[in-house]
Amino acid sequence: MLVGVDARALAARRGVARYTRRMLEALAALDGVEVRALVPGRDPVAPVAGVELRRTPAPSRIVHGAGALLGRPRVDALLGGPDVTWLPAPAPVAVGAPFALTVHDLSWEERPGDFTRYERVWHRVARPASLARRAAAVICDAPAVAADLAVRWGVDARVVEPGTDAAGTAPSGAPRTTPYILFVGALEPRKGLDVLAAAWPRAGLDGVELVIAGEGREAVPGATHLGHVTDDELHALYAGALAVVLPSRLEGYGLPPREAAAHGTPSIVSDLPTLQLPGTLRVAPGDADALAAALRRLPAERARLVAELPPPRSWAVAATELRAVLEDAAS
Repeated sequence: MLVGVDARALAARRGVARYTRRMLEALAALDGVEVRALVPGRDPVAPVAGVELRRTPAPSRIVHGAGALLGRPRVDALLGGPDVTWLPAPAPVAVGAPFALTVHDLSWEERPGDFTRYERVWHRVARPASLARRAAAVICDAPAVAADLAVRWGVDARVVEPGTDAAGTAPSGAPRTTPYILFVGALEPRKGLDVLAAAWPRAGLDGVELVIAGEGREAVPGATHLGHVTDDELHALYAGALAVVLPSRLEGYGLPPREAAAHGTPSIVSDLPTLQLPGTLRVAPGDADALAAALRRLPAERARLVAELPPPRSWAVAATELRAVLEDAAS
């Protein structure tokens, strides 16, 4: 089976880029699967093992913007007619049948005010609901999002949970010497960084640092902001943290607590359907006092939480499940 992929995300540094890269690597490693991925433009993109990357001189905004408005160029045509095309996230695009679409969350519908004017226009041009209804298969990361799609869009989606990176080797530099709590993710309003900013001084964790890894337009006063970090740096940060904190108001899946668990690190998370995981302390979304209390409880409960951590889910298993969906879509 030849799988074509709209892999524009590989040129970015967001969570969907890591998801797309890992899933492509795992898909390409499966017997009987050939993967060909489209990455428009000239921005540097690291090779993906086993995957043929096709580039275009024009950047993504032109290629995909024209496709969404004019119906061409189509992703499948640019990729030479694959058996099925996979779109790892809703986006402005032209694509011929059959294709499968992954929807990670409905944040732009549930919290439109979190997005810039350009982002809101981008989502209108993408027409995600229409795209999903035309797809041969729709995929979600979690059952809660699949249930939302059924209610909002009348679409039946199949759940394929992402994998989790195995614990990596720490970089050669010296580890952080101060104990720290770690936030990983896009610095966006839905991630609850305002709640974290209010809770942190109330927690009163003397000698503990708050470390933020990620990019965006939000900030937490008094925290150490690292910006974008490499995979090796992220592995080391997960392994060395007292806990990961994710006080989101909305999460379609929530990779950071699952990645932290793979490194033996517990998490403090919002009590959302997608974050009800073993090895976590859960607090009501938006409740800074509850988050501060959970941060104070962490030292006493950390050993129990570590003992509850689940084994990591491999990308190979995730890709095998995705292949089954793509095979059904192709037929």
